[in-house]
Amino acid sequence: MDFNLPELTELERIIQEGQPYLESRSVCEIELKGHHFPVYVLSVGSKDPAAPAVGFFGGVHGLERIGTRVLLAFLRSLLARLKWDAALHHQLASVRLIFMPLVNPAGMWDSTRCNPRGVDLMRNAPINASEKVLFLLGGQRISSRLPWYRGVCDAPMEAEAQALCSVVQQELLSREFSIALDCHSGFGLKDRIWFPYAHSRTPIRHLPQVLALKDLFNQTYREHNYLFEAQNCQYLTHGDLWDYLYQQVPASSDRVFLPLTLEMGSWRWVKENPRQLFSRQGMFNPKSPVRLHRVLRSHLVWLDFLTRAAGAHQYWMPGSAGQQERQEQEQHEMHHE
Repeated sequence: MDFNLPELTELERIIQEGQPYLESRSVCEIELKGHHFPVYVLSVGSKDPAAPAVGFFGGVHGLERIGTRVLLAFLRSLLARLKWDAALHHQLASVRLIFMPLVNPAGMWDSTRCNPRGVDLMRNAPINASEKVLFLLGGQRISSRLPWYRGVCDAPMEAEAQALCSVVQQELLSREFSIALDCHSGFGLKDRIWFPYAHSRTPIRHLPQVLALKDLFNQTYREHNYLFEAQNCQYLTHGDLWDYLYQQVPASSDRVFLPLTLEMGSWRWVKENPRQLFSRQGMFNPKSPVRLHRVLRSHLVWLDFLTRAAGAHQYWMPGSAGQQERQEQEQHEMHHE
């Protein structure tokens, strides 16, 4: 049986070629049919524990290969630039980047949304929706044979989910400022940037910071096509990993953690090529090589923007000294005009 997984092969190639710039380690191994699939985490940039950080995550759902491919494209771009771009080295001296491009490798090899135990990792956290959720879609414990299975009640989280949570807790939640971006596909005709909550319609505590980040992106890239919205604008779910992790930041803490989801609108790809409906992969991934390359290119700007925004968060975050100074300067210039 062929256990080759092209995305995993490409990731391991990047790890090998990325020395000495990239640090890497396997945080767990998942067994499927006698084969072991490693789950890797990569890091680059500042080693200062006080430095802001951005975490990039993909492949949580095995069918959504495009999320992993977007992150691999970004990693390849970073690696190429690290060999000549002095400005990038200067930028990374003050920000840390964390990558888990392939959280569910066994699920991706097996062409399933879930992991080998039949659990949907994005319904697996110990957190319940505050209101009624859609049947099945919101998470269910009826059977692993049905989609969106949460796992056994009160059981430990799945190994892949635990690995993701451990990386976030160690690398992101420990810092004064951090952003997480989880790359998915399979919803709607537009590319969306979702933010919590998924389990509640209550606005998150850091909504002003999310909106400030949105405004910053709008001002910097006016021609973008992203729709920013809370996930609860579309539906509620049980067990969302990012809601669970976000709630681990104490309300009394000054730390800012902004978990975001890039939800690529795969319905658009199906609309352009209805034959993709006859393929499970085609419902979540662009099939045409031309369209695939276009998708990979289109999101690199957003990923690079997050890196820069994290490194300069003191200049745009609401209430920060840098933002107040910038506003006073703008008011001063307007007064003299």
